Amino acid sequence: MHQFHYKDQNLHCEAVDLAAVARLYGTPTYVYSATTMAENLARLRQGFAGLDLQVCYAVKANGNLAVLRHFSNLGTGFDVVSGGEIRRVIAAGGHLHTSVFAGVGKTEDEIRLALENEIFAFHVESEPELGRINHVAGRLGVIAPVALRINPDVDAGSHAKISTGGSGHKFGLPLRLATAAAEAMGKLKHVRLRGVQLHLGSQQTSVDPLIGAVTKVAPVAAELKRTHAIEYFSIGGGMGIAYHDALASGRAEWWHTQPPGKRPASPEEYGAALVPLLAPLGLRIMIEPGRLLTGNAGVLLARVEHFKRGAGKNFLVIDAGMNDLVRPAMYDSHHEIVPLQRDTTRPALVADVVGPVCETADCFARARRLQEQGEGELLAILSAGAYGFAMAGRYNSRPLPAEVLVQGSSFELVNARESFEQQVANEKIPAFLQ
Repeated sequence: MHQFHYKDQNLHCEAVDLAAVARLYGTPTYVYSATTMAENLARLRQGFAGLDLQVCYAVKANGNLAVLRHFSNLGTGFDVVSGGEIRRVIAAGGHLHTSVFAGVGKTEDEIRLALENEIFAFHVESEPELGRINHVAGRLGVIAPVALRINPDVDAGSHAKISTGGSGHKFGLPLRLATAAAEAMGKLKHVRLRGVQLHLGSQQTSVDPLIGAVTKVAPVAAELKRTHAIEYFSIGGGMGIAYHDALASGRAEWWHTQPPGKRPASPEEYGAALVPLLAPLGLRIMIEPGRLLTGNAGVLLARVEHFKRGAGKNFLVIDAGMNDLVRPAMYDSHHEIVPLQRDTTRPALVADVVGPVCETADCFARARRLQEQGEGELLAILSAGAYGFAMAGRYNSRPLPAEVLVQGSSFELVNARESFEQQVANEKIPAFLQ
């Protein structure tokens, strides 16, 4: 559920008219709902009630400093995957001692940075990485806490480019090698085994794959608790959100009227299925959600440039491009697109919604049925709070978009639109070309 809704035919985020945001800060602009993020987190915690639960928000989904501060204030740790994300957490006032560091290619500098800031644990993906962590920790004279990321070889049923739990993926240690890897750690003086982790990938819409993965890995976690006194079992993140019917999914009744399989599993359904499997372990349970907390908490505002009639199809050209939101171009993903001012008296049009970038892939929707829109009118691309700005770029020398955070009737610019001067600040023309 989320806090985007029409009031007097104008699209609002919480109590804020989004047209007012667009008038003040221009477009393209991302707008995030702080209340939606807090409510999503509360539902997740309630769904897993009864467990010793540690939530680590996945920074890669949306790393805006205001978003990170919001989650830190709400008591989460963080799931980081780079030195840059570690620095973002610190800059936002978050804490590494409740956070974990994942990823297959951690550098020595990144490991050092995490250790110096008392990371809760490294999620180790290979034996060479374990050796590297031991080496860096030895040079610092500390003991590095680690958890083994186990690849359970389970298909999450999500897009091939965001699945991580299969045997052919680069992530994690094969299940059959987990115990041996734990035993091999006895020869390393500067690491200690703190936990076990699994992660199936992003945008999981059914609880069944995670049930299968937990069923596979839980016996290993129980054995390592007995032999190595591990403290926690992380079941990763990746819980999906509704991209189709995204506006309707903001209402509680929508979830109750949609049959299973027609909508993503809810946090309550995940909890109901998994708590009975996890509680007997007597371990702290960690969850690392990203999209679940921020995906439906954000929209991308855009302005119509013009309506173009083509040979056999129409095009609605907007000022947002694939550099601002790459998911449709990269994953063929669906995002609902709605007008900021709804007018049911207008006729509908069917058009491809495209951006100004010089690529055919710069398309947000194909043959989409929309309310008729004219030049200068405003649209919102929904469910854009995760992997939106985080994956944005400067292709075609387009500036990075602005970001705004809303809470109640208040809203504030939390990331100004990039200027051309900022875009080229680190570039120079060498002396031999002068």
